[in-house]
Amino acid sequence: MQAKKTRVLPEFSAIAVLVFVAGLVGCSHTPVSDERYRPPESILEVVAVLQRHVSDDTYRFFPARDFTGRNVYRASLLRLENIEVAHAEALRAGHFDEVLFFAKGRSFERLGAYALAADNYRAAAQRQGELMDDAVRSATICEKFQRTVEQTLFEPTTSHLDKPNDAPLLPSSEFILAAHKLKLADFHALREEVVGTHYAAMLEEEIERADEERLRYFVATRQLFLDGDLRAVAEYQRLISRHRESKYANRHILNLANLYADMAKEYAAVNPPAGLYFDPISFQELVDGATKIYENIARMDGTPEKLEAARRLEAFLAFTLRVDVDRFTN
Repeated sequence: MQAKKTRVLPEFSAIAVLVFVAGLVGCSHTPVSDERYRPPESILEVVAVLQRHVSDDTYRFFPARDFTGRNVYRASLLRLENIEVAHAEALRAGHFDEVLFFAKGRSFERLGAYALAADNYRAAAQRQGELMDDAVRSATICEKFQRTVEQTLFEPTTSHLDKPNDAPLLPSSEFILAAHKLKLADFHALREEVVGTHYAAMLEEEIERADEERLRYFVATRQLFLDGDLRAVAEYQRLISRHRESKYANRHILNLANLYADMAKEYAAVNPPAGLYFDPISFQELVDGATKIYENIARMDGTPEKLEAARRLEAFLAFTLRVDVDRFTN
């Protein structure tokens, strides 16, 4: 019975064996004080780390970090580029070009640099080795990602103004919603193509970014409309409900609390607490919205937002106490 091939990165197989048999690219290296931070000695060493994390779900979980604490995809890319520079003479024959280009493509796409990833995949495919089919497929997907990501929603335009120095016009909410709908349609069209691959998690990340881009518009323009604050809160609730599984779910909730806190401060600034137009009930609704969320997140152990929520709660409560003093002593 024929033995099953060992796979290093998707479909690396025989090329990985070639790298291993070839041994270390440049055996000698300058000793460093800490062995953990020594430079990589072979391409296979970097590729093996990258291969282990290619399929990670980076939508639900933060990217893995290597022993130096750096994002594993960024670290792998830097190490591959360092190998190319340090061992340029040994690599000049081009025997490892396909592996290098393919691995760099994997790193670039995980960092959101889809155009660079596609370029490296195309370069790998030109070598016409065992990785050619996968490189072509990955290049095509990355190019589709890039085209959709480039569809910016929140971009004021001056193209139709007579004077180039005039202030840019803000796009309407109808334009933003229509552009967002088109962008999501393009992403959803990719679902079947990426199902069961690591691109599925990347797709969810980009959909989340598109939803955040839509949210930023309504937060930035909320003071321009009578119902701007209500719409901004509604957009935050939409983002939170649609991305409950995201690694940034707590961050979105914390930002909603920050919005409530900002609205409370703005209300107190427009309606001085000592004045007749200050409505304690309206103010308290905003205060409750912020404090309840801060308190909930501050009780969540093991989340990076825990400490920030606790500190923001302290500062916000100090603000509310100052408002109470102003109401009753001025």
